[in-house]
Amino acid sequence: MEKQIDVKALFQFSYGMYIVSSLCEGRLNGQIANAAMQVTGDPCSVAVCLHQSNLTTEYIGKSGVFSVSVLEQEVPMTFIGQFGFKCGRDIDKFCNVPYLTGSTGAPMVTEHALAVLEAKVVHRMDVFTHRLFVGEVVSSQVVREGTPLTYADYHLIKKGKSPKNAPTFGFNQLK
Repeated sequence: MEKQIDVKALFQFSYGMYIVSSLCEGRLNGQIANAAMQVTGDPCSVAVCLHQSNLTTEYIGKSGVFSVSVLEQEVPMTFIGQFGFKCGRDIDKFCNVPYLTGSTGAPMVTEHALAVLEAKVVHRMDVFTHRLFVGEVVSSQVVREGTPLTYADYHLIKKGKSPKNAPTFGFNQLK
């Protein structure tokens, strides 16, 4: 069967922009992600999908926990850059960044976040180059009121690009 993929059709999907974080052996790491969503309401569960080679993916796999911070529309590009274009193997992304630590130990970034949650992994699945984690939410809270940053805003308003490990990276060349 020949694939007929019109990338413009995929641009119609609505995505948010998040920081997904975890910990491993006392070290913290987080990354920008656009593939996060609520899966069920009772019990409350969410899913995140991250590139298999990312450090955050490794930390979630080892610790079995993760957090999600919903970014506000006004977040500066420098802040997105700290979590999206730098590697946690080279720098401490949490240096001078405010965060909460809940019962799982996963850091929940509060700076430029509208809401945060933490979850325990209940399912994981490899999907080609990425790993999908489904987690049962153990706590969540609203940090502030505001408008969430969407992936469309990131590209149209902030003129952002996708890093090479993003699910939508190949679309950069097709726009």
